[in-house]
Amino acid sequence: MDAIHILGGNALFGETKIQGSKNAVLPVMAAALLIEDVCMIENCPHISDVYHMQQLLESIGCKVVWSDGTLTIDARNILEDTMSGDHVTGMRSSITLLGAMLGRIGEVTMAYPGGCVIGERPIDMHLNALRRMGVAIYEKDGCFTARVKELYGAVIRFPVSSVGTTENVILAAVMAKGVTVIQNAAMEPEIVTLCEFLREAGAVIEGIGGSVLIIQGGHALHGIRFRVPADRIVAGTYLMSVLGAGGHIFLEDAPVAQMQSMLSMAEKIGAEIHVTREGLNIIANEFKKPVSYVKTEIYPGFPTDMQSPLMAVLSTCRGESVIEETIFEDRFRIVEQLRKMGACIELKGRRQALIRGVESLLGCEVTAEELRGGAALVIAGSMALGETIVKNCHFIERGYEDICRDYRNLGVNIYGK
Repeated sequence: MDAIHILGGNALFGETKIQGSKNAVLPVMAAALLIEDVCMIENCPHISDVYHMQQLLESIGCKVVWSDGTLTIDARNILEDTMSGDHVTGMRSSITLLGAMLGRIGEVTMAYPGGCVIGERPIDMHLNALRRMGVAIYEKDGCFTARVKELYGAVIRFPVSSVGTTENVILAAVMAKGVTVIQNAAMEPEIVTLCEFLREAGAVIEGIGGSVLIIQGGHALHGIRFRVPADRIVAGTYLMSVLGAGGHIFLEDAPVAQMQSMLSMAEKIGAEIHVTREGLNIIANEFKKPVSYVKTEIYPGFPTDMQSPLMAVLSTCRGESVIEETIFEDRFRIVEQLRKMGACIELKGRRQALIRGVESLLGCEVTAEELRGGAALVIAGSMALGETIVKNCHFIERGYEDICRDYRNLGVNIYGK
């Protein structure tokens, strides 16, 4: 599928089930490397980033088998310490394998990870933190080798909160000698999921969910069956869709506890939110209110991954809204595409956007340039009058199992081609 066709302009009605979390399952897959046993990961989404991670694991000797939504990883035999090729350079999350490989065999050679076009994401903080644990780093020709005879626990304070660096240090620390204390640790739900997976497998981790993690390394790990939680960003995408197009939808298995900043935003715009044991009911108000000012923040603030979807919604909220992006410096790539559809958006430097709501968007051909921006263009297409064609759908497939199926469940006239 290289393009999505949407005939928009109608309110959304219906229900759809939220898939397993992309951002949670990838570090869990990396963590399975630490375990000389078999792990079964349930509710695993069928998305391209998971397939890339699967192929990376297989390339170093793991056996990986799918059965519907369950992924079985047998990491008893690690045969390689080198990872390269498109699966590394094309996916930022491959960096989480650094800490896992050091924890398992003490050495890894990797190409520098890629896959991100929304801003600089240098890995210096990852490497510096691991050096504190005794790791030696050698860099050459676009690759680096990390090597350690024995990992040692350390007190590591991150200069800024970083999800990826927190994950890498956790993965190394559970196999290190002694105690590791991580200060200013990321508190995203995906970090909590990784810690819960490792704790169920036998690791000793204190402070889960907080900004200080204490990890007692060296405990034997064993295989487990583990269920990945639902994806809060996918749920947030469909929440934004009904805010933009109007209607009444139900999101089964939506992880409500992880979505408080999004739900608060939805209520500001005018939606009615009803939480049930099964999920989330959203009734959109016919008259959407602009949001005078919102900025993206680390969890539990409003997530940067929801900034582009929110911009699509605000483009038809009558009045002025301001979005400030504080996480990534190049996350306004969607602006030019929304302008093609009739949106009135003025950029104030690289970090702030002023949105003046218009009466409606008009369907046209647009191009996805990254994952969440691509999903936001599908939202815009569902809101727009006429047909919208979203090209470069491979970006969307990195994080959405079947976005066309889910939108059809919500009553949208949409198909991939």
